[in-house]
Amino acid sequence: MSDALWKPTPSQIEATNLDGFRRSRYPGCVDSDALWAATVEDPGAFWRTMWDVGSFSGKPGNRLIEEGGQFWEHRFLPDATFNAARHLIERPDVADTARAITWVREDGAERTLTRSELRSEVAAFASFLRSVGVVAGDRVAAWMPHVPETVIAFLAAASLGAVFTSTSADFGTEGVVDRFGQTEPAVLVLADGYVYAGRPFSCLDRLGEIVDRLPSVRTAVVVGHLDSRPVLPVGSGHRPVVRWSDVLADHAGGVVEYAELPGDHPLYILYSSGTTGKPKCIVHRSLGVMLKHSAEQTLNSDIKPGDQVFYFTTCGWMMWNWLVSALGVGAGIVLYEGNPAHPTPGVLFELVERLGVSLMGVSAKFIDATMKSDLRPIDHFDLGNLRSICSTGSPLSHEGFHWVYDAVKPTVHLASISGGTDLCGCLVLGDPTKPVYAGAIQQKAFGLDIAVFDDDGRRLGAGVKGELVCVNPFPSMPVRFWGDDDGSRYRSAYFERFDGVWAHGDYASWTDEGGMIIHGRSDATLNASGVRIGTAEIYRVVEQLPEIAEAICIGQEWENDTRIVLFVRLVDGATLTDELQAAIRRDLRTKCSPRHVPAVIKAVADIPRTRSGKIVELAVTEIVHGRPVKNLEALANPEALELFSV
Repeated sequence: MSDALWKPTPSQIEATNLDGFRRSRYPGCVDSDALWAATVEDPGAFWRTMWDVGSFSGKPGNRLIEEGGQFWEHRFLPDATFNAARHLIERPDVADTARAITWVREDGAERTLTRSELRSEVAAFASFLRSVGVVAGDRVAAWMPHVPETVIAFLAAASLGAVFTSTSADFGTEGVVDRFGQTEPAVLVLADGYVYAGRPFSCLDRLGEIVDRLPSVRTAVVVGHLDSRPVLPVGSGHRPVVRWSDVLADHAGGVVEYAELPGDHPLYILYSSGTTGKPKCIVHRSLGVMLKHSAEQTLNSDIKPGDQVFYFTTCGWMMWNWLVSALGVGAGIVLYEGNPAHPTPGVLFELVERLGVSLMGVSAKFIDATMKSDLRPIDHFDLGNLRSICSTGSPLSHEGFHWVYDAVKPTVHLASISGGTDLCGCLVLGDPTKPVYAGAIQQKAFGLDIAVFDDDGRRLGAGVKGELVCVNPFPSMPVRFWGDDDGSRYRSAYFERFDGVWAHGDYASWTDEGGMIIHGRSDATLNASGVRIGTAEIYRVVEQLPEIAEAICIGQEWENDTRIVLFVRLVDGATLTDELQAAIRRDLRTKCSPRHVPAVIKAVADIPRTRSGKIVELAVTEIVHGRPVKNLEALANPEALELFSV
């Protein structure tokens, strides 16, 4: 590993939430590694401590943990009563006049809600939900852009104990029905449209068919996003379609009534990408997710009351849920709707400057794309308030790390983080008290015994690649999968690879410094001639060639073995010449190993990805092998699959 790119000073360390937490709650721990070990040794005590320091309201109960017979049957604070909406809205140490939500659209439209205004709108929408018969356990679905109304709908549903579920507005009819058709919502919230890359897109033309195919929906509520008073389509049968603005006006003036609920009461349902079948409907428990997010945000991300937190996301990605949880630590949240490079590559950095953002969250692909645009934000923007940059979605390249410290801010804490929809949180993430090394994730999540296993379930040391696992239970394990009555799909998803251990499906290794490198999905890991190769290793090298904008590689079954096939999307004006192919093979051979060299290299005009921006290696693998991709609606650009054949 190279020298550290950033080291916090003693005064910076002392100013962090993490160091204060260690000194006050675990004074016997000399550093964050010792703290991690203590939290794993007694996780029940750690999660109870997070309740105390995280300003959780409700009653924690007397028991710390209920140990079930199986990993997934463990429960933390099993006797607690809790309401997530109250936790997120009511912070006595944050003024009612403080910014709760700031929303910005790419065309300059903007709206700010204070804590008091947010509470009032949540009260009004919750009153409406009660008026149409929504009760605890019912589902409220949002097919929405990244706007304040989506947050309000979630908080209103949670206040009643209804289960919230969302997907982004750019999903087509099949994608919406594939998800909400399984979870059967009573109320559907949608926008009349959304804006992206300078263009408006209408959603109303799809509403009729979607409602017809969702018989559980009793009422559809249309948010006037493109038009303040959109023309409403006729409802399906006796199911009305109403305007959001009318609903809030008719139910204004009330107060939020928070249902007292068990800590394990379902809070929201998230969906897997579903590129090989219908999406899994992952049900997350209320208290467990809030405890996990509170630990990640206060200890690992150093978010403080009054901070402004921004994550570029959509309502169909778990980072939306993570962002909303920052309200619970007393921060304001910043929502950006639109293309992150429109009208210029610097639009998000301008947002960070103007709104005084302290934590900026983006994907690794955004960092790579901005780096290739030759933008140097440090030369154009005052990023004085920016303390942290989080990167996720895929492994951040070494070059991406170096670019942030050279071209963005040399004193920022750059935290590569990794986890997923399955736990609605992180397994490994940042540590503001530790040095940052290029290519590495700094810290294991507190309270989680993270390990790398070989095929026989033995722990591996530094430099050896294997399966990323969590050996002990944690509070944000899903309650269940919706519709999985006997739990077989849930158990199969995480616990069949290694008995009694959460196997996450990532291929990883430890660094000499105790950090982690993610090498790609283990179910998309290449296995050429019996040697396992992480796809991220190939991308890191190939995407540094100036002719290559992006790459995706898969393992193709070939002559009783597996050969590596690499597809590249070239920059404008470039062609895949023999010389370029030779350069790709040479760089992979010299920078990785001869086993990393692809047998086939092909140029494609586009690369398929999910709507949250992740490339879909498994879908390409299916196409290459002549097998159908069962759920094209999970893809943002399914037409790109037609480009892949060998």
